[in-house]
Amino acid sequence: MLIGSPLTELLLLVGGAALLYAGAELLVRGARDLALAVGLKASTVGVTVIAFATTAPELFVSLLGAVTVSTDVGLGTILGSNIANIGLVLGVSALIRPLDVSDTVFERHVPFMVLAALLLVGLGWNGRIGRPGGLLMLGTLVAFTVVVMRRIRRTQSNISTADRAEMPDASLRDIAAVVGGIVALVLGSQWLIDGGESLLSAAGFSDIFIGLTVLALGTSLPELAASLVAAVRGEAEFSVGNVVGSNIYNVLAVIGIIAVIRPIGVSAGVRGFEFPALLAFTAVLVGLMYRGERISRVDGAALVVGYGIFAYLLFP
Repeated sequence: MLIGSPLTELLLLVGGAALLYAGAELLVRGARDLALAVGLKASTVGVTVIAFATTAPELFVSLLGAVTVSTDVGLGTILGSNIANIGLVLGVSALIRPLDVSDTVFERHVPFMVLAALLLVGLGWNGRIGRPGGLLMLGTLVAFTVVVMRRIRRTQSNISTADRAEMPDASLRDIAAVVGGIVALVLGSQWLIDGGESLLSAAGFSDIFIGLTVLALGTSLPELAASLVAAVRGEAEFSVGNVVGSNIYNVLAVIGIIAVIRPIGVSAGVRGFEFPALLAFTAVLVGLMYRGERISRVDGAALVVGYGIFAYLLFP
């Protein structure tokens, strides 16, 4: 946690924003070129490589907070981040350019996103997520990984010899762009959240509030940056796959690991407000996807307004 002069905090904010933009550019460009090189669809790369990469800040912040402060930090970060991913990240991305939803993401990946949300709420409804619940989440993550890997193998087997001959070769530059993008996103998001976290903590706000606001929004910045760059570049499938995959990894991987290390207490306030909010945002997203093959600008505006209301209601 960095506490310094206003000038230092301003430099952190500017530097963090610059790193986020640069990291998103590198990650999207490198992942796109690698996808072309191995014959994968953009949606598959979005729900795997990019989603896992942009989940890194949530994993880092939540685990560090759970071990050094309290599990409230980790739980609040994940709940707030998943809601921000749907309301803010997808909403703003759709405002820039309507987002196409692939059949693969809707039929194979969205069900796991819904299952992850239901598992989190169901396991935490009695006020505590213990080690058995964490192991169940990690087991579900393994099942999700198996589904994705089978889809990748099926896609690879359908590539003809002629198609393979026309595919570009994967280069070290593309791999370096992905790795560099991940590093820049993680570092940039950490710089951005340091100042806000310090200020709120000094002002006496609770750990769960800090997790739900500054940490959740801060750790969602990589998803936001990557999705916005993808939308501007016309790679909308990256945006949808990124959010769906990130919400899966956030719950199944991050909460699963934390619960195995240390039981997570779930307050009555979280069960009464944040849990229903997560289920509501998830249900709205599924409804928008089911209704049509794309998320329109009107849908994006509705998601952003919904997130604004959620954020407003958080403040005590």
